[in-house]
Amino acid sequence: MAWSLRTLPTLTEDQFLQWGKLLEERTGIQLVFQQKAWLESQMTSRMRDHGHEDYNAYFDFVSKETIEAKLEWSRLIDRIAVKETSFFRHRESIEYVRNYLQQKINNQALNNSFDIWSLGCATGEEAYSLAMVVNDCFELAAISPYYGITAMDISSSALAAGRKGRYGKRRVEQVKPDEAKRYLQLCTDGSYEVVNKLRDRVCFTHTNIIHARQLPVVQVDVIFCQNLLVYFRRWLRRDVLNALVERLKPGGLLVVGLGEVVDWEHPEMQRTGDDHVQAYVREER
Repeated sequence: MAWSLRTLPTLTEDQFLQWGKLLEERTGIQLVFQQKAWLESQMTSRMRDHGHEDYNAYFDFVSKETIEAKLEWSRLIDRIAVKETSFFRHRESIEYVRNYLQQKINNQALNNSFDIWSLGCATGEEAYSLAMVVNDCFELAAISPYYGITAMDISSSALAAGRKGRYGKRRVEQVKPDEAKRYLQLCTDGSYEVVNKLRDRVCFTHTNIIHARQLPVVQVDVIFCQNLLVYFRRWLRRDVLNALVERLKPGGLLVVGLGEVVDWEHPEMQRTGDDHVQAYVREER
């Protein structure tokens, strides 16, 4: 029987734990046993493509340090780690960044460039949503758009899609008509492409956020980190957040997903008073 027609193998509990440990060690993603069937479906698809017939052999292969094994691991992570997203998925948080920048402009407190990190950016919708509101602020103030957004993710295929900047209609449903008119172009196939003036401001880069302490020690104005930390253990969330604080400018803004972090405090960070977002500001020095 052809491999593509065979009945899908079933992960034993020990195999699931083995794969879960490897996945967490390499990506920080923590799986629960209820996700076993989902993990099986993602893995067997890759196993078929690569010609492996059982989980143990596939595990031994992707655990190696060869170039071929690393490439296959990257393809597997593309299936496991990429989460579906959309423009303005949580508009309240995006608008909070708009208001934060607008206040800096109004108070003439904008020095040099305005820099944002979008962590766990997936296919780029979040980064481009941020670019839209930031560009709005610069155009409203009639000043040159001096800003940059670094979009980071562990998935190479997701980053490639972000660089392309083309999305189906469902992904852009939350974009307001006036925003779409200014920042999206309708393509002949019915998809929408982000205009060049935004795409030129967004840099997509491969990053494993569990190694946050290895990120460049540069200081940015905003770090946007939503729908990512929820997959990590509490100790890892705290470690990542503490590392991110060191990369914020004094007065810089950290935005996380509402309810994703419940027990984190930092002596240099103060949570904002808006109950609709979970954001923290680094104290001025």
